[in-house]
Amino acid sequence: MVGAIDINSVIKKFTTDDGNEITALDGVDLNIKAGEFISLIGPSGCGKSTLLRLIAGLSTPTKGTLSMDGAGIEGTSYERGLVFQNAMLFPWLNIYDNIAFGLKARNVYRKHKERVSKFINMVSLAGFEKSYPHQLSGGMIQRAGLARVLINDPKVLLLDEPLGALDAFTRMNLQDELIHLWKKEKMTMILVTHDVDEAVYLSSRIVVMTPRPAKVEKILDVNLSYPRVRSSSEFLYLRTQILKILDYAGKTEDPGYFI
Repeated sequence: MVGAIDINSVIKKFTTDDGNEITALDGVDLNIKAGEFISLIGPSGCGKSTLLRLIAGLSTPTKGTLSMDGAGIEGTSYERGLVFQNAMLFPWLNIYDNIAFGLKARNVYRKHKERVSKFINMVSLAGFEKSYPHQLSGGMIQRAGLARVLINDPKVLLLDEPLGALDAFTRMNLQDELIHLWKKEKMTMILVTHDVDEAVYLSSRIVVMTPRPAKVEKILDVNLSYPRVRSSSEFLYLRTQILKILDYAGKTEDPGYFI
């Protein structure tokens, strides 16, 4: 299998418009095996999405190295597909052309055009090929966004909270679809999420990150079989453990006012 990611002593700093320096990541070490489903979870703004962008090659580390299958990550590659919270489909293209866009950009559409129908069917959008993004539901748009990335046969699928804006039922359905895709395609998946339940439901390992500047605080193995039962004692125990690490388990504060 391919798609192993190695992150070694990665530091990422940004300079704001007023000249202040912000350290987003401060010595992140993480080894991801090929074919794993990893979730990155931590406080808002801690640097999870920054780390994902470094893996995608959209940004470069200030210090440290990132590699895929032993080769240094330099720039973007279709082998590392990134799905954002907003699927960012082109509004002027119909669903077929949105999904086919990557093949056309790489000048391989004629050779692989049969893949368009394959992935349209895979994400259950058959019959909507001629529809435009504004005509689809949020869940359908996200499925189209997934297909647009998957059609390029990435070795690593990077997911930056792609389900965060969806309603609860659509979100749970797409979680099941992600598991199905992961098992079928045997690719490495790395998910950024703020949803502890989502991380436990999907992942083979969960990486808990500290507040900014982020480091890896703890890595938890999720030794639960699929499909997972959200109400099982094992599921709830692991959920509670993560909340304790994040200091949210049973935490209450006096708001300082009365209603």
